[in-house]
Amino acid sequence: MTNNKLQRRELLLGAAALAAGTIASQWQTKTAIAKPKFSQYPFKLGVASGDPLPESVVIWTRLAPDPLEGGGMPAESVVVQWQVATDENMRQILQQGEAIATPEFAHAVHVEVEGLQPGRWYWYRFQAGDAESPIGRTRTTAALNEALGQLTFAFASCQDWQNGYYTAHQNLAKEDVELVVFLGDYIYDGGSRTDSVRSHRTPAAVSLADYRNRYALYKTDPNLQAAHAAFPWIVTWDDHEVQNNYAGDRSSFGDSPSAFGRRRAAAYQAYYEHMPLRRDRAPQGSRLQLYRRFTFGDLAQFNILDTRQYRTQQPCGGGFKSRCQEAFAASATMMGHQQEQWLFRGLTRSAARWNILAQQTVLAQFDVDPRSRSELFNLDQWDGYVEARQRLLKFLAQRQPANPIVITGDVHSSWVHDLKLDFKNPNSPTVGTEFVGTSISSNFPKQFIPTATIAMSRNPHTKFFNGTYRGYVRCHLTRDRLVTNYRIVSTIRQPEASVRTLASFVVENGKLGVRS
Repeated sequence: MTNNKLQRRELLLGAAALAAGTIASQWQTKTAIAKPKFSQYPFKLGVASGDPLPESVVIWTRLAPDPLEGGGMPAESVVVQWQVATDENMRQILQQGEAIATPEFAHAVHVEVEGLQPGRWYWYRFQAGDAESPIGRTRTTAALNEALGQLTFAFASCQDWQNGYYTAHQNLAKEDVELVVFLGDYIYDGGSRTDSVRSHRTPAAVSLADYRNRYALYKTDPNLQAAHAAFPWIVTWDDHEVQNNYAGDRSSFGDSPSAFGRRRAAAYQAYYEHMPLRRDRAPQGSRLQLYRRFTFGDLAQFNILDTRQYRTQQPCGGGFKSRCQEAFAASATMMGHQQEQWLFRGLTRSAARWNILAQQTVLAQFDVDPRSRSELFNLDQWDGYVEARQRLLKFLAQRQPANPIVITGDVHSSWVHDLKLDFKNPNSPTVGTEFVGTSISSNFPKQFIPTATIAMSRNPHTKFFNGTYRGYVRCHLTRDRLVTNYRIVSTIRQPEASVRTLASFVVENGKLGVRS
């Protein structure tokens, strides 16, 4: 099998064994309403696109005239028309067709548009009855063997709706990028708080209806809609899409296995319903394979990881503490054996100039305690899974895939780390670089900032830290270098904000380690 076919095959691995009735329910047209009447505008959640390939991309919308009350749709399927054009005014229609929005999937549609040209922009829209959606813009990836000269993308994470306005998305939508990679915590599962900047009251999400309403609340935000409509997104999740700090099939709040299984299944279905994912990613109960791979010519390969669904329970009771023996267990895993081997195979076969690992929690070691004779680690991060991390770092050192770069979310703060084979030895080989992006709107504890700043002296592989500002990271890749710009907004407490670059860093082709 050729390398190209292998990449295509691995990209499409996943929930291929979905029940035939579940799949068919999205596309049967026999009982669908062809000309629905809506009491209110049905496209209140906007449009989105994602999972781009050289000749294909997913376009998404959901019919929801009353989005915060279950969507407000009848329990019947509805015909939705879609169009793809080569111009922003939708005059040069390239393709069009029909999709079926079913109640089983909250009247969301995932259209896989095929037969497109590699590496170019397209525009799209939907229509149901007399209602027409906003126009979205998307882009295919470069052909697999193309000698691509450059790629600009952004990555972001952690958008607690209650905590502040999406001024970061407001500015992200105006950036000159081709792709957004979202690294998790798209929603927050918890209930309303007394310190909320935005006043809408929400219970904790537990049921499928709860999670659907939570996604609908977030997606009514015009700035989030604008960022989705401007670029294709590649998404993965972290913990808050289900429950804070859950690990695999273990609840972090003592839910029984059966209750948590139902909760996870509900959360996973709602996630699929609201993300621009391909149909083969539809969940199978409480399972949804989200790890997958995207290649941009011969310039970049993105390995999209899931470090939440398959991980073993946090060691030593979790939290911030010194590591006990459990943290060094060989059986402890972040990715699970199957995903770990998939990643290693993909990196071994990669012909890309830059190999990017998009994942959730901080990979680099960071001893939080600034005192010389003690140690303190966040055991929800890779610091709680030492042997699993060491397997990955040893692989990078031994197999030497070209220019490994890790992009990370989760911690609501900005960091840059050189990845060391032995973090306790500053002279140990550097095997890659990790860029950790701040949050869109989620808080970082102010009281932790002085402690982390002082602790950097004990962590010389950590080149940058800032916990004050919210925003995203813009990355420009060429054949010679990667330039990352930490883009921060002036406020999240007001609907409008300015944006500026807080710091910039460079990784040069063939030179492991970062420079400012």
